[in-house]
Amino acid sequence: MADRLQTVFRHLGSGRPQQAISTIPVSAAAYQYSQPGCILSDEQRRFYDKNGFLVIKNLVSGDKIDKYKERFQKVCTGEVKIPGVIIMRDVAIAKSEFVPGEHAVTKIQDWMLDPVLFEYCCDPEILKYVEAFTGPDIAAMHTMIINKPPDPGLKTSRHPMHQDLHYFPFRPADRIVCSWTAMEKVDRSNGCLVVLPGSHTGELKQHDYPEWEGGVNKMYHGVRDYSPDHPRVHLEMEKGDTVFFHPILIHGSGMNRTKGFRKAISCHYASTQCHYIDVEGTTQENISDETLEIARKKFGGNIKISFKDVWRLRARLVKGQPGEIAE
Repeated sequence: MADRLQTVFRHLGSGRPQQAISTIPVSAAAYQYSQPGCILSDEQRRFYDKNGFLVIKNLVSGDKIDKYKERFQKVCTGEVKIPGVIIMRDVAIAKSEFVPGEHAVTKIQDWMLDPVLFEYCCDPEILKYVEAFTGPDIAAMHTMIINKPPDPGLKTSRHPMHQDLHYFPFRPADRIVCSWTAMEKVDRSNGCLVVLPGSHTGELKQHDYPEWEGGVNKMYHGVRDYSPDHPRVHLEMEKGDTVFFHPILIHGSGMNRTKGFRKAISCHYASTQCHYIDVEGTTQENISDETLEIARKKFGGNIKISFKDVWRLRARLVKGQPGEIAE
């Protein structure tokens, strides 16, 4: 209602629109990380501003998750083939004897061209919250299903503490958000997400492979320097619970100490009005080089492709108007 009144005032050219009665709390004007008039309550906006993440309980229904699980299994067995999908195995599993089906796979990503899995990215219940952070023009930028395996005793199922912005050559960071949904109960025993509340207000840090004795999975870079004394929060979630978090938030996950696989589905979204940046000479140059090495192996060594091009191939318009990062 307040937005409509302000529009009327502008068209009439009379008075000052800020004098209109507003349903948005006065404190909302100070919020940096969410959009005015969004679905979030004042309390939720305040929490996200302070902590950099927000958990919404039971957001994705069980039948949808079961559908995504079935599709994942078919991708793993080869029954369903998705153009451009990347299928990854844990470094410890890759060195052991072959394990068939989904038990050989720790992650699939770049499944944005699959009509079934892409339904997750377009879920109206998810997008209502995504829009609170990105605005109305939304692109899906990075898609994953994570199948964290039981740890073989080498601690390789851990994911080092990192910031997702390290992987992204687009800005501004405040108009990027991840939606991460538990596909089953996740807790400390099977390696739930661990976050450092408030770390999203800092800067993008240098990332490298951690020096772990059991080895590190491909492209699992970790923050080189952060205070181990920073308070940590373990996000224990039920099936269908979804956490939205900022791309500078430092987060990771522990070992899976159970005998089962821990599954989650996620999508990183950005406003289509974001823009690409050149990462040459920055702390992101190492991930750019590694990404391009993989791309050249995938598409042919002589292909001319940039870090920005890789992300343009991944980007897919979800809602609203196209822009530089998703046409």
